[in-house]
Amino acid sequence: MRADPIAFRRKFRKMASAPFAFYRGTACLFYADMAEDADPWADERTSRVWIQGDLHAENFGTYMDSSGTLVFDVNDFDEAYLGCFTWDLKRLAASVALMAWSKAISDDDIAHLIGTYLRGYVRQVRSFAENPGDEGVRLRLDSTEGVLHEVLLRARLRTRIELLDSMTTVDEYERRFAHGPGVRLLEPAEQEVVRAAFESYLDTIPSGKRFGGNTYFVKDIVGRSGFGIGSAGLPAYTVLVEGQTQALENDVLLSMKQGNVPAPSRVVDEQRIRTYFHNEGHRTAVSQRALQAHADPWLGHTAIDGKGFVVSELSPYVSDLDWSELTEPSEMDPVLAYLGRATAKMHCVSDSDSEQTLVDFQVEDAISTVITDTDDFVGSLTTFAMGYAQQTREDHRLFVDAFRGGQIPGV
Repeated sequence: MRADPIAFRRKFRKMASAPFAFYRGTACLFYADMAEDADPWADERTSRVWIQGDLHAENFGTYMDSSGTLVFDVNDFDEAYLGCFTWDLKRLAASVALMAWSKAISDDDIAHLIGTYLRGYVRQVRSFAENPGDEGVRLRLDSTEGVLHEVLLRARLRTRIELLDSMTTVDEYERRFAHGPGVRLLEPAEQEVVRAAFESYLDTIPSGKRFGGNTYFVKDIVGRSGFGIGSAGLPAYTVLVEGQTQALENDVLLSMKQGNVPAPSRVVDEQRIRTYFHNEGHRTAVSQRALQAHADPWLGHTAIDGKGFVVSELSPYVSDLDWSELTEPSEMDPVLAYLGRATAKMHCVSDSDSEQTLVDFQVEDAISTVITDTDDFVGSLTTFAMGYAQQTREDHRLFVDAFRGGQIPGV
């Protein structure tokens, strides 16, 4: 906030617009509450699994995975860490309650929607436990129907050249960044520092995911602004590199963004976990590889002035689910069943079968063991979500009054 008070004012203006926007920007508040929350499903194993950390209804979308398959899945890992598996479920369920309330949906229907999500999660976890091979389960064009299938179809229509044309120009037979809003030109000294950081990033790409030839040759670098609510005040760059061929249509755009301290780490204070990561860029990259079976082949990390940065592709195939188009419980219900499956896949793929070593057991077995009564589990988390959504609406009102009244120092 001290580094960029203007960015935080913009962030707070966005958070003031609605309770759901406030909720998106206050993961730290959620985990401060979780630190005091007794959880009967947390044991030695289930309290320390990989979690997305800021799971809410708008953190899902499409991307092209490393196998070339379009999938619908979780698409934000800035807050990923280790913690209790129910934290992701509670945060998502409360977001559903907030979103549905904003659509004037009744409490009974909201409870049913949350139940659909949670039961979809439990069914998928138990399926993984009974049928090993969780990394093979993905929400794809051939395994989805309805709204999610349409989102995947729309993503399929997008092209790399369209994305490149929206951010770059071609001058004298070479592609460069276009100058405009959100673009910051770099002085030579900063340009040199960022180029050196990019060279270091190349060493963090797993050997099995490296491209050959002229790939990774840097054509241009600019500073960027305007990333999500959670990234306010953090420096970021966009790097234009040669793709797998010299054809200009195959150029690739990469994001290099400073990693932030993940909110769950503020309540999970364990040296074993904290010292596993070199910096927050490393932590973000490791987390994404753990939580995705086929992560972005461009994913890696680097550091500038001792601060960790995560590097990933700005993919043309990203398409978010537009919840504004879903107004009735009957439209939202099948989508939430899919989100339950996606959450289960994310948790269960990040275990002893993945590359990381922090979780050395089968997550699906651990979670299946503690959920002995599905109805009790669903009922308890639904009650939490409904109550937490109400609390969030009150917290939002207090926040708006404090911000309007100049009671938040630094902005």
